[in-house]
Amino acid sequence: MNPKGQILTKQRLQGAGLDLALPYLMLAPAVLVVLCVLVYPFWDGLRASTQAYRYGAAVGWAGLDNYVRLWSDDQFLNALWVSIRFVFLAVAIETVLGFALALFCLREFKGIRLLRTVLIIPMVITPVVVAILFRLIYASDAGMITALSVAIGGGQVQILGDPVNAFIGLVVLDVWEWTPLMFLILLAGLQSLPQEPFEAARVDGAGAWRSFVDLTLPMMRPVLAIAIVLRTIDAFGTFDQVFVLTRGGPGEATKLVSIYGYDTAFKFQQTGYASAMFVTVGLIVLAMALTAVRLLQKEAQE
Repeated sequence: MNPKGQILTKQRLQGAGLDLALPYLMLAPAVLVVLCVLVYPFWDGLRASTQAYRYGAAVGWAGLDNYVRLWSDDQFLNALWVSIRFVFLAVAIETVLGFALALFCLREFKGIRLLRTVLIIPMVITPVVVAILFRLIYASDAGMITALSVAIGGGQVQILGDPVNAFIGLVVLDVWEWTPLMFLILLAGLQSLPQEPFEAARVDGAGAWRSFVDLTLPMMRPVLAIAIVLRTIDAFGTFDQVFVLTRGGPGEATKLVSIYGYDTAFKFQQTGYASAMFVTVGLIVLAMALTAVRLLQKEAQE
């Protein structure tokens, strides 16, 4: 081969190598951000969970003692149970309402764009502002609910002072704020569905309910699963609204794991124990998410 041919071959090989490396080079900034934002904090929390702390300073190696202590801590078990109940109720209601709103807004009619815009407003309001707003609504002395009760001849309504009502009020707040997220995800999924199966079903005489059960639900199952997983992960980290609204009270009725962990770390200065708590909950949520992803992959292969 002449020298000119060798140079051309070398340039082609270099170009091919650059083409192969280009996707990885483009992904590198995103991977670096993930490592900085997710992986390093998790590693630091895992390291802190194996340390014994006194007044915020590490004083020695604790090993797995903090993790063993969790499962004999009644307060943690109660906070975990409250969190599970809160997440289950909130996500279930948000999914049903979001799906219903998405089905309604799928149709085109006058004012639909304005309606879609109005529906997503709660999602873009700062969580602390939402909590303050609902605190004013729930106030037993001069809140909106008490004012309505007095107007129809009733008395004061205790929301935040009653354990059951406070928990329900927290779920209502979360549903009001985050149903728009489910609505947006599910509306996008509905708009991406192919129309040919629905047209064929109409030709065969299938009604709206039969089309929904036989076509819409099966085709929307992956989108529903993704929306539920994303919302579940986010709901387990709820903190701002509870901190402003109830601080975990009355008693421990609304004390989520996030609130109990905050109190443990910053009030009682047990940083290692709080880290073990959050690492454990994070692993539980991660296991749930991976299980959902595997089920989706298995369904797609079938």
